Amino acid sequence: MLPALFSPLKLGPFELAHRVVLAPLTRMRAEPGTLAPHVLNAEYYAQRATPGGLLIAEASPVLPTGFGNPNVPGIYSGAQVAGWKRVTDAVHAKGGIIFLQLWHVGRVSHSSYQPGGALPLAPSAVAIGGDLKTMTADGKVASYETPRALVTEEIPEIVTAYRRAAHNAVAAGFDGVEIHGANGYLIEQFLQSHTNQRTDRYGGSIEHRTRFLLEVTQAVVDVWGADRVGVRLSPYGIANGSGEPDPMPLYTRAVEALNSFKLAYLHLLEPRSSGAGRADVDWRNVPSAMVLFRPIWNGVLMAAGGFVGDTANAAIADGYADVVAFGRYFISNPDLPRRLAHGFPLTPYHRPTFYGGAEKGYTDYPAYDEMAEA
Repeated sequence: MLPALFSPLKLGPFELAHRVVLAPLTRMRAEPGTLAPHVLNAEYYAQRATPGGLLIAEASPVLPTGFGNPNVPGIYSGAQVAGWKRVTDAVHAKGGIIFLQLWHVGRVSHSSYQPGGALPLAPSAVAIGGDLKTMTADGKVASYETPRALVTEEIPEIVTAYRRAAHNAVAAGFDGVEIHGANGYLIEQFLQSHTNQRTDRYGGSIEHRTRFLLEVTQAVVDVWGADRVGVRLSPYGIANGSGEPDPMPLYTRAVEALNSFKLAYLHLLEPRSSGAGRADVDWRNVPSAMVLFRPIWNGVLMAAGGFVGDTANAAIADGYADVVAFGRYFISNPDLPRRLAHGFPLTPYHRPTFYGGAEKGYTDYPAYDEMAEA
């Protein structure tokens, strides 16, 4: 038994029965064409729902310009709202709580995903360089393109899109939302100095670079109320060409500013899992995000990145985190909370089936009892 991990916790208006959270995980299994969740997605989330347990549904673009991968579900159309309603109904039938992660990838895209074949949007015209490649909509490997820099007047329109998406999440039956400000996507592109070379009110100083994050947060809080909104950040991450030379001043300012909202939680990704699903990353001698920012953050702190039962329990028992989000092992163990509570062995995950496909590697992982009977 892991007492800290399985003690109750008040998160916003909710009383969590345990502190094992499903992390938001891109799986690329939405319905082609509509990009709406369907029956298989509802089954996947329902399998992982427990009474009083929190699930964070996968990142969902707030606009058609927000995609960088195939068959990712959106949250801007009526069909997508109806599809997500199927998912939330299935989770609620199991007694679970479910938030939706709101997303825009910014420059982490390709013109093949963009309406009219336009260039991806970003704070500045800075391409993702190095050896990183992207997969185009027709399945080819390509270099990232240099994105188009947003003009100042367009930025409030994207904030408004987050507001609309928040309303859509209400209509879809979610219990709250999480704003994706991590892993090198649009919000983090505004935050970090090498991707934000603007000279207007959204660029330059740390105060200006955090403006977009705070405007999006305010827009979403206006819809949901602060106690049903979380924000995810990755201060020491390097995913998708991200990374700030000295993260502490920037992210200290961001976290301190987010404190004023009194959000449901702050979700921090540990540096050791900065690969954002592309590869296992094991950083040595890199500061822990939860350890660094726990003294700064006043509310519930969620940690994610490479945790197993013992390390998650220790993080909570030591006071560095209040809840822990699990990704890969929640994919391969739909009954993960029960397995951790009883010390049952964990089924290994299979990385080749993470993205795309159908049931295989998605809904066909058995619960422990089913394995024992086999």
